[in-house]
Amino acid sequence: MSRIGNKIITLPAGVSVEVSAGNLVTVKGPKGTLSQQIDQDIIVKIEDGVLTVARPTEQKRHKAMHGLYRSLINNMVVGVSEGYKKDLEIIGVGYKAANQGNILELSLGYSHAIFMSVPAEIKVATAMEKGKNPMVILEGIDKQLIGQVAAKIKSLRPVEPYKGKGVRFLGEQVRRKAGKAGGKK
Repeated sequence: MSRIGNKIITLPAGVSVEVSAGNLVTVKGPKGTLSQQIDQDIIVKIEDGVLTVARPTEQKRHKAMHGLYRSLINNMVVGVSEGYKKDLEIIGVGYKAANQGNILELSLGYSHAIFMSVPAEIKVATAMEKGKNPMVILEGIDKQLIGQVAAKIKSLRPVEPYKGKGVRFLGEQVRRKAGKAGGKK
């Protein structure tokens, strides 16, 4: 029994959901519109501002898709009503971040600056305050796209375990290792 798949999705005010004949779910809200193709077997019902996802049989394939599609639809509803935000912190001496529109410029200790084009659906902001680590802030309505872009930025300079330098999420805990033991005397 899928516990996530059986949960209902209450639609906030201003959010409308349409299900086409080909099982294409379109969610419209104050922040934008998102669409997701749902498997033909999964049943999506909308009644009185409540959305439910059902599966036709107890097959393993249907059980696997039941919770998945419920989560994807819920992420779309939250995205178009509230939006998503990810904060990345850049830790390291001389590491910098700047942006011009959707072009992100990162100086991460390499011999050259890294220029990264961020998709137009995501709003990028950078913050470099004196005494604080540089920050990259990603905002948008598509949870998957924001996570993918954030993972790409993190992969440019992964956090190393000895000094903790690199790109990480704000508040992320990194396991640190002890350095070399001192010389024997």
